Amino acid sequence: MTADLDPITVEVIKNSLIYASEEMGIAVRNSAYSPNIKERLDHSCALFDRDARLIAQAEHIPVHLGSLPWGLRRTVEVIVRETSALENGEMWVVNDPYISGTHLNDVTVIRPIFFRGELAGYAANKAHHTDVGGMVPGSMSADAADLFAEGLVVPPMRLVVEDRDVSSTIDMFRANSRTPDARSGDLRAQTAGNYTGERRFQELCERYGIHTLRAAIDRIIDQSETRMRAALGRMCEGTFESEDVLEDRDGQPSIRIALRLTLKDGSAHFDYAGTAAQLPFPMNAVYGVTLSGVYYALRAVTDPSIPMNEGCFRPVSVDVPEGTLLNPFRPAPVGGGNVETSTRNADVVLAALGQAAPDRVPAQSGGTMTNVMIGGTRDDGTPWAFYETNGCGMGARPGLDGLDAIQCHMTNTLNTPIEAIERDYPLRVTRYEIAEGTGGRGKFNGGNGLVRALQLTQGRAHISLLSERHTVEPRGSGGGENGACGRHTLLRAGASAEKLPAKTTFAFEPGETLEVQTPGGGGLGTGDPPSAKR
Repeated sequence: MTADLDPITVEVIKNSLIYASEEMGIAVRNSAYSPNIKERLDHSCALFDRDARLIAQAEHIPVHLGSLPWGLRRTVEVIVRETSALENGEMWVVNDPYISGTHLNDVTVIRPIFFRGELAGYAANKAHHTDVGGMVPGSMSADAADLFAEGLVVPPMRLVVEDRDVSSTIDMFRANSRTPDARSGDLRAQTAGNYTGERRFQELCERYGIHTLRAAIDRIIDQSETRMRAALGRMCEGTFESEDVLEDRDGQPSIRIALRLTLKDGSAHFDYAGTAAQLPFPMNAVYGVTLSGVYYALRAVTDPSIPMNEGCFRPVSVDVPEGTLLNPFRPAPVGGGNVETSTRNADVVLAALGQAAPDRVPAQSGGTMTNVMIGGTRDDGTPWAFYETNGCGMGARPGLDGLDAIQCHMTNTLNTPIEAIERDYPLRVTRYEIAEGTGGRGKFNGGNGLVRALQLTQGRAHISLLSERHTVEPRGSGGGENGACGRHTLLRAGASAEKLPAKTTFAFEPGETLEVQTPGGGGLGTGDPPSAKR
């Protein structure tokens, strides 16, 4: 069958699958309740074949590149082991990071796709729920000592049976969140995304036949593998080492990520021996998040046009010692690892790849998602929870300046519009602008960070901040200057400004204003980019 498959049919099926995953994301966005998903697009969608191989993933969130396929395989293994089989008409939900691959806020919903009574594939999506309980609003405390302090932990459970919602599962999410209506609404949005993916997949089965579709999927995956091996083969072979640091809760740059990259014969091996041991606070990143950093950086440096599927990463192996920052033992807390540690890992991978392909790697970007979680109760007692990441300065690129105030590397979300913030929360945006002069100078200049100021207008609230690059500046490259560090400031009427730590939780009173300034990107060069090491 494969030998008789014409290339035009393969190409049509390939693009149909890619757009089906994108259309899934549109359905999630249009159906979502929370601004974090509807406005910021903090979700990812993908399709898999019956063997749980990734066949198409939308260009949504980079930190889900490796974690969504890794998590789906592990989730299916658990389901099959405990229930013997997945049934037609079901959907399953999971957020346990040690199974699904990111952190508790990221809730994964999986739909087995059947065609004429036979399992044909899976539709899956992952979305960041603003609050899943835990010790602070937003469920991402800087102080959580274990996973259980971060919120509700959900093993694989049925969310839909016989195409009807399982009310007890939805009620469990509602009962463990400060914003229950948004939780149930966002779960239903995720089911809408999977129904969309299922319809499109079944339409391809009807149009081409299941055997032709499977043969095309095999060809598509093989093509991606061939292209990735060719792209790796064009890079300089050798072993390249890089390292960087995260800042601890006291702001000290003491948490090391070390990488040894070997490029040989069109393959890439990543060895993280020497990385810091796992931590008693939530900067640990589960293995799926570490994979995402590797996969993102590889795609960015090699050829982003290669279709995202299982074949892209057949030439890639990743070795991370257990019990370390990038592969912790359960139940280490992981809330910040998904956002901050993942970003630093991308910096480390890009630094190693930059030694093999210096003309394709920018200077360091701001290096943080600058996570802001605020929540509490309004004057009438109604609970609320707000979450967003903030853009930073992009590092200068070979031949181009960096961009100002954008989400860099491991996040691909938008900002929350001022109108949405002031409509849905007791917050007023008093300042939102480019932080001029924060980008590093060079032949090509780094992008500037941003300033965002939020004032509480009523009720009671707490703020949790998880950020990086308040002590260590984003590095310039090739003689370019470093970008400026970020900072957090609390403003009170009639009082001097109070400098805040990068990682902290504190009470927030009406009339007070939180001001966040994000780091700038590094500058690039005083002359031509350096030649590759050999």
